[in-house]
Amino acid sequence: EVQVVESGGGSVQPGGSLRLSCVVSGLPFSSYSLAWFRQGPGTEREFVAAISWIGGHYYHADSVQGRFTISRDNSKNTLYLQMNSLKPEDTAVYLCAAQYEKKITFYSGITPREYEYWGQGTQVTVSP
Repeated sequence: EVQVVESGGGSVQPGGSLRLSCVVSGLPFSSYSLAWFRQGPGTEREFVAAISWIGGHYYHADSVQGRFTISRDNSKNTLYLQMNSLKPEDTAVYLCAAQYEKKITFYSGITPREYEYWGQGTQVTVSP
């Protein structure tokens, strides 16, 4: 059984930092590209960042470029999202997704329908 479990969310003030983690089990982790999406109340799921299963390729959405950093540790079956300089508009549920050998570029791996496995999400709230 595949399990995708996010953690690390919480409430922070604007300008603060958080690091999200996502542990994936039940599949060959190193063969899966991984991504973070987020979804606010009444909004569509929005791409945040993705990292390839091979070659270390990654891509961040323009809205988080320079503030957020995606990374992975295959030895721990874990995906990370380091979030710095948080803004109120970053408030959302952050979800982790996985897809087998997905190519990651500015046009590939950036939509929810491209991913098969999903976690339940972790809430991030940024407010004064």
